[in-house]
Amino acid sequence: MDTRTEHELRQRIVEIGKLMHQKNFVAAGDGNISVRLDRERLLVTPSGFSKGFLDVEQLIVVDLIGTRVGPAFGKARDLKPSSEIRIHLECYRQRADVHAVIHAHPPNAIACTLAGISLAKCVMPEVVYDLGTIPTAPYATPTSAEGPIAVRELIKHYDALMLDRHGSVTVGKDLWEAYMRLERVEHSAQVTLAAQQALGKPLDPLPVEAIQKLAMMRQNVFAQMGRDVCVECNACPISERHPSRASGIAKDFSHLETLIADEVRRAIK
Repeated sequence: MDTRTEHELRQRIVEIGKLMHQKNFVAAGDGNISVRLDRERLLVTPSGFSKGFLDVEQLIVVDLIGTRVGPAFGKARDLKPSSEIRIHLECYRQRADVHAVIHAHPPNAIACTLAGISLAKCVMPEVVYDLGTIPTAPYATPTSAEGPIAVRELIKHYDALMLDRHGSVTVGKDLWEAYMRLERVEHSAQVTLAAQQALGKPLDPLPVEAIQKLAMMRQNVFAQMGRDVCVECNACPISERHPSRASGIAKDFSHLETLIADEVRRAIK
């Protein structure tokens, strides 16, 4: 957990809110940010405020069911927690290692969901290594109880995901990590859209050999976290959806699996 004081965490949220606004990851009152204060309390942004112009005193303390527990005076006296607090709470419920959650509306990444372009394919090596893949959750009505249901299973395995036609959710061990993952999502979407427009067709994934190498490297990092799962892509034998696994007639990948297991054991030691 981030060991900063509450005042320091308030300052960090305000700082990240400004970055999100400057980089066009949010508009108007869009987006929300939260961070764990301790095992029972979260610090969250208020509903309806631009993230680029927040005051540290406007942030609100809530418990893990979203009930306000902070002091009811000062600038935050009449403010309500973010309208998307349900999604944040679901992320914390499903992942004990998550200490910060950011929901944003990055335009290029949202455009990908509108155009049916998946960010879950293994196209950019730094994304594959850093995030694994970026899946898209089914459409859910914003601010409704559908949101946490849509992210419930995916957030167990991924640190960044898209909400169909809506926005992104990124999590991390602290606020900065969650924010950096937001930058990674939007940059990936920007490059993907530019390349696909230039080519005039969907992008090809990385070669199978490259994906396998990245998968082994990723295993070293994620093996103990239960988040090394492929979705929406059947380009290589790492994916459960690859034809070789479905048909049962495929090449023998036991050597690769042995290498991965050896690397995992070394990492654990």
